[in-house]
This record gives sequence, structure tokens and C-alpha cells, in this order.
Amino acid sequence: MRTKISRREFARILGLGLAWPFTASLGAGIAANDFRIRTITAGLHLQNAGDLKQAEEAVTFLRRARASFQAEGYEVQTLRVATQPFADYVPNWLKASSLQAIQELDRFAVENEVMFSIGSVITADFYHREFAAWAAELIQRTRNISFTVRVASPGKGIHHQAVRSAAETIQAIANSTPGGEGNFRFAATAFVPAGTPFFPAAWFTRGKTFSIGLESPNLLSRAIRGTDDIQQAKQQLKAQMEAAFAPVAARGRQLAGQEGWEYLGIDVSPAPGLDASIGQAIELLSNAPFGSPSTLSACAAITDVLKGLNLEKCGYSGLMLPVLEDPVLAKRAIEGRFGVSELLLYSSVCGTGLDVVPLPGDVSLDALTGVVTDVAALATKYQKPLSARLFPVPGKRAGDRVSFDNPYLTETVVMPL
Repeated sequence: MRTKISRREFARILGLGLAWPFTASLGAGIAANDFRIRTITAGLHLQNAGDLKQAEEAVTFLRRARASFQAEGYEVQTLRVATQPFADYVPNWLKASSLQAIQELDRFAVENEVMFSIGSVITADFYHREFAAWAAELIQRTRNISFTVRVASPGKGIHHQAVRSAAETIQAIANSTPGGEGNFRFAATAFVPAGTPFFPAAWFTRGKTFSIGLESPNLLSRAIRGTDDIQQAKQQLKAQMEAAFAPVAARGRQLAGQEGWEYLGIDVSPAPGLDASIGQAIELLSNAPFGSPSTLSACAAITDVLKGLNLEKCGYSGLMLPVLEDPVLAKRAIEGRFGVSELLLYSSVCGTGLDVVPLPGDVSLDALTGVVTDVAALATKYQKPLSARLFPVPGKRAGDRVSFDNPYLTETVVMPL
């Protein structure tokens, strides 16, 4: 029998450091519940996996940064640390000592209540038959570690061998963790730039750098309501998002000057939550349920605004459509209004790819490989950051209802391929 825990308790266990209630109005007509700071993410450049001095300095900085933002009335949901690709500082992942070193990093992360990304373990077009089992063991032995496999990159295009590695890893993690939830901490990534604050894709090239990620769908919905057409909605969105985010950017620059850290910008992707639906914002703009005709144009319009914001931007800075994290998207999936192919279509004009998409537990390796290849092909065609975080759910078939112990994930149905 599953034991349900509260969002706060789950956050404490995972070290997410949530802070609420909101303590102040943010000014400029922006209500405190219009958006949250989902993450402040610090970048490290480790010499080896046992180099914890930099990690300790990063945690000290992150705590001061959180306090600074909270003093201005912002909710800071998580503190995160990300390194350069793991392959750069531990080339031989297969050695037993590499897994032990990751466990040490995880213990540090749990003790200090931060999330920790080791970046891409596979960065080249590479396949090893033992990688998937190793990756599944990594997930089982850690609590706060995220990692990726890079499946496409500028100049090289699709990494077909790495795609196979990623697909096998998704399948192995699904079959070795309760409900397949271990895939929450793994993704196949393509063209994702350094400095991205959102997990599991986050990675950095330099130490003493930081970036910020936001949860802002409620701000988008408020800006869109009452507008008469898509052009007016875009103008409202741009004006209100710039007004809301400019003080965040200013505080980030101020922190950089005070602390001697480099501020990389904001990933303006409107990451959703269970009480902040990007699906709702898209429906307000399209005047139709998500998945209907006009959804694509609404996604493109919001993306145009995000790309045109007059702010220092980093990371994806695109439209996120995570099915299991968004109540409206989850509801429309139950209604059968869209599927994986539609999500891929929308990713061509906006988003971050396929994110927390529930799939049948018996999905074939060939099918998973095909889906990851499609994401890599889209990223290569449009030279844009995309990722695939797929959730095969053991014992579930297409159309079955599915729910998770993770209080950040909502109930929906398994989507067919």
C-alpha cells in the first residue's frame, strides 16, 4: 500500500528547501503568487568526483542567495548544484569507484538539502551494453542525483549509438524503480546549452556561476485574460513578464557583484506546477482545449514572447509541456485530446521536448529508441534544445489510469505510442 506524503515533507526528504507562504507583494502590479523561483542553480567545475570543497562553497552561496530573494518576497522552491559533464572528470564510469564517488556526492547533496546534477555521463556517439544496468543502479543507490545522455549536438547531429544507450537506460530504470519513477532523474538531451538551471538536464562549463529558473504559468494566464486577440495577448505577455522578471534579474546581478559569482541569466521557460498550469495559459490563448486545432499556434505565440524578452536568458527559455506535472495537460490526456506525436509537433515550435510522459510498461526498446531519435532529429533540424524524459510505467497499458507517490506528479493516463 502506498503512503502519501505532503508536498512539504516530500521536499524535505529530497532536500528541495521549499519556503512559503509568500511574504510580500512584488510591486509593479505583480502579485506574489503569479510566479515563483523554481530554482537557483550553481555551477561547478570539478577536478574529480571527490572535490567537495567547491560544492561546499556553492551551497554557502546558494543559501545566501535564497535568503536574499526571500527578503524581497519571492518563494524559492529549490537549491541545485550542477557540474560539467561527468564524462569530463570521471572518464571511466564503469569502474566501481565511479559509482562510489557519485554516492558520496549524493550524501553531500542530501545532507545539505540540495539537488545535484552530474551532467551527461555519455557525451559522444557511444554505446556500451553495460551502461543501462549501471545507470539503473546509480538511480537505486542515490536520492538527489540527476544525470543525462547526450543524443545530439551541434556539428555532429544525431548520436545514434547514444540514442540506443538512452533508450536502454529509460527501460532499465523503469523496470528497477517503483512505478518507474526513477526516470524523474534521467533524460536524453539534445543541444541543451551549458548554464541550464532545470533538472535533470542542467550542466555547466565553469565554476562559480549561477542561473535561475522560474515557475510562471499563473503570470501568463493573468496576462492573457481579457485580451481580444493573439497580438494583444503577446504584447501583454511581454510587458508583464519583463516587469515581473526584471527585478529578479537585477537581484541576480547584485548577488553576482556581492558574492564574486557570475550571473548567467534566467531560464524564462514557464515551468508548471500542480497549481500553476501552462496548459491553462495555452487554452486561454487558443480559446480551445489543449490538443485542439489552434494549440500549435498558441504554443508558437508564447514561444515568440519568451524568445523576445529583453532579459539575460539562459537554458531552454522555451515552452515546457510536462504531462505529469500539469493538471490541465493531464486532464486533456485523459480525454484523449493529444498524444506523443502531438507533443513532438508542438516541440517543433516551442518547447523542451517530451517531458514526464507516461508510457506503457511493456513499450519495446525499438519504440523507445524511435521516440528518442525523433526528439534528437527535431533538435538537430531546428538547432534548439530539446530533451526526452520518458516514464514507462511497469504493469500499465495504454489508456490505464496512473498515479505516483511523488506529490509533484498528478494523475493521468498512460499514453500510447
